[in-house]
Amino acid sequence: MYTATGQPDVEQRINAFAPLVRRMAHHLAAKLPSSVDVDDIIQAGLIGLMDAASRFEASQGNQFETYASQRIRGAMLDELRQNDWLPRSIRKAFRQIEQAISKLEQREGRAPTEPEIAAELCMSLPDYQVMLREARGYQLFHIEDFESDGEGGHFDRLFADEGADPLAKIQDSKFKAALVAGIDALPEREKLLMGLYYEQEMNFKEIALVLKVSESRVCQLHSQAVARLRSKLKDW
Repeated sequence: MYTATGQPDVEQRINAFAPLVRRMAHHLAAKLPSSVDVDDIIQAGLIGLMDAASRFEASQGNQFETYASQRIRGAMLDELRQNDWLPRSIRKAFRQIEQAISKLEQREGRAPTEPEIAAELCMSLPDYQVMLREARGYQLFHIEDFESDGEGGHFDRLFADEGADPLAKIQDSKFKAALVAGIDALPEREKLLMGLYYEQEMNFKEIALVLKVSESRVCQLHSQAVARLRSKLKDW
């Protein structure tokens, strides 16, 4: 995508990758509360795409789509964070779920059941399932997990503008191994759900048909699977 003078055609890149923004926005919106407007996410993603199109240099060694995807997703997450899309009360409740799961796993030596988690939280099973449903949008990692006061954004540190870091590559491979082990340890139905959602890119409605449960139940199971993984990966 270059002009007659050999310069990158920014406008052509934006037009070509605008559909990518919509796909990413709708996939992200499926994980968020219904109060989040997908059009706002798309708008933020388009800003990220424009930024990527104007900044990208082939000499960096990246493919434009890879670079643009990082910028687009980063812009979307920044928009969500600025608008406080997940209330602090839900963040607190979800961390309580993580802690309960972690305690039960250490005590029982296996993945705890939903009734066991509810009992550990001193609440009824229906109330616990409501909490899981309300926690829709709480992901494996949040952008806040990667930064502290005074640091730059996590996504900015992913771009290939700094020297290679062998230690970071080793740590990254260890994290991936820990993540794979964590997914493998999930209960079978939750493991299947994660595969359908993240590998096959099916939405909750489609997964509900496969699992023969309601879409709301898929949302609960997804939140619970995320809580299990976060409890296992808390050292990272």
